[in-house]
Amino acid sequence: MPEIVDYLIIGAGPAGLQLGYFLHRAGRDYLILEAGETAGDFYRDFPRHRQMISINKPHTGWDDPELNLRMDWNSLLSDDPDLLFTRYTERYFPHADDYLRYLQDFAERLGLNVRTRTRAARVARDEDGFAVTDDSGNVHRGRRLIVATGFSAPYLPPVPGIELAEPYTEVSVDPEDFTDQRVLIIGKGNSAFETADAITEKAAVIHLVGPSAIKFAWRTHFIGHLRAVNNNFLDTYQLKTQNMVLDGVIQRIEREGDEFVMTLSYARRDKVVRLAYDRVIACTGFKLDSSIFTDECRPELAINDRFPALTSEWESVNVPDLYFAGTLTQVRDFKKYTSAFTHGFRYGIRALWHMFESRYEGVEWPYRGLSAKPDELTDAVLGRINRTSALWQQYGFLCDLVTVGSDGTARYYEEMPLDYVRESDFGRADRYFTVSLEYGRGHSTIDPFDVEAGRAWEADPSLDDRYLHPVVRHYHRGQVLAELRLKEDICNDWSGEEDYRVPLRDFLAPKLVEA
Repeated sequence: MPEIVDYLIIGAGPAGLQLGYFLHRAGRDYLILEAGETAGDFYRDFPRHRQMISINKPHTGWDDPELNLRMDWNSLLSDDPDLLFTRYTERYFPHADDYLRYLQDFAERLGLNVRTRTRAARVARDEDGFAVTDDSGNVHRGRRLIVATGFSAPYLPPVPGIELAEPYTEVSVDPEDFTDQRVLIIGKGNSAFETADAITEKAAVIHLVGPSAIKFAWRTHFIGHLRAVNNNFLDTYQLKTQNMVLDGVIQRIEREGDEFVMTLSYARRDKVVRLAYDRVIACTGFKLDSSIFTDECRPELAINDRFPALTSEWESVNVPDLYFAGTLTQVRDFKKYTSAFTHGFRYGIRALWHMFESRYEGVEWPYRGLSAKPDELTDAVLGRINRTSALWQQYGFLCDLVTVGSDGTARYYEEMPLDYVRESDFGRADRYFTVSLEYGRGHSTIDPFDVEAGRAWEADPSLDDRYLHPVVRHYHRGQVLAELRLKEDICNDWSGEEDYRVPLRDFLAPKLVEA
């Protein structure tokens, strides 16, 4: 029988490598399986047009490495300052080839246990753990299995005739191939606009179609919505060229001779039209391919069967010891926060590693011991929120936790998922505080470039603090007793005495006496 490791990871992309780093540093028994030729092989082909939309900002004006990570969306966490992606290129939107090189170096320099050219073809389970059979017939066994593959299959909506569309993953990236053609692109996300922008100079007509209006990342703060770097195509629509963005439901796609005919029901008009095209491209997203799992360990799926259904510890809700890491964990904060992206899930993976250490290795989640005095806790909280990258990147999702004992001491834990605190033993404590960074309620409903100025705005308290700001909550056994929202600050400096230190101390003081 093959040797069994404690932690078997599928996928050596950024998520698999990040988890591998923490397990490696802790001296744990692990193995990473990678289908491609090298670590990070996904980035040989994706994104298809080679420009990434995750920002890379080497020049921040700061010399604090923790603060710099707020503006660095690509680096993985490690103790090696040379293994920062900002050392690899200064391009703000980097080329995918540079990221491939970075991930290869990350795996090699840190000596991570990666087995390449090993594609997982079948996942089974027995009493000892999981058995992963690769496409060469070799079996790899682990007591726990962590799937860090990212999306492994394109998602196609249930539209009659959708099989006639060319998927984003396979369509040509050579603009010459679209010369003088009428092209239908299904989808209104970044992959759709990336594709449209790439062929605008050659295609005769381009129509983008989706059932709902475009959502802009600069308005919602969810970076998976349409980014400005990809929306040049909107000029070609609004300035009356031959391109269009249509809101409607596709009823069917049919082939008629050399053309593809789409029947579309408009979203805001009682009208159905039939439009003809030379090509149809599906840019409709991706999903987890669960077909490799045998029946006894096939994870329950969620959100149109695209994602694994997960607990607050990123464990499958129906398969014990089956975990997920990386972009697949966005099921817990779908289209809200940043678990879908490297700069978000790198911190989620660090939290997952702490969970593993606590659950399987008997190592308590690390904390700082403090005195439960208002001034000392105020200093600790303000010190963290003025420097942390984790709470900044994973706003509304991760928090710091402060528990207060009856003996006048406190414990300061860093970077736990808010849901995990509520659902774990931590959430059953008599008194505790959470510290997070969050946007104000309804922040995505207001156009940030068309905000009413002056006293009319200032007189409405419901419009206060729409921007990112600190939130401190006081809990008793999972129930929120009180909440403090500190003011937003244009420079993200929450250190002032009158606006921050005094209100926070006044909030904490009576509650520490109660505890």
